[in-house]
Amino acid sequence: MTNTHLEVIRKRIESIKAQLAGIEGMRPGSLTRQYKDPKNRRGAYYQLSYTRDMRSRTDYVPRDYVRELRREIQNYKRFKVLTDQWIALSIELSRLMMKRASRPQ
Repeated sequence: MTNTHLEVIRKRIESIKAQLAGIEGMRPGSLTRQYKDPKNRRGAYYQLSYTRDMRSRTDYVPRDYVRELRREIQNYKRFKVLTDQWIALSIELSRLMMKRASRPQ
């Protein structure tokens, strides 16, 4: 293990932090189009389904907000990916630092 490897991990974490700072509004969930008359596919409307605080929820979404909501859902997915990467890198960094500290000087 070298200082270079530790520095690469630290720089990657800083990059993730910067990307996270750039994320705007976000919402978890799945957006689906439903029909009041599914057989004839009439009366379309949108709903957002998600789980928060261990409770399943459904929100009805106005048609003119669908595009923005899709963007917010994508932002949330990006947030989740970035935070998962940050956690994985932090674990790796911590392990390397402990390994380094336990070596005789």
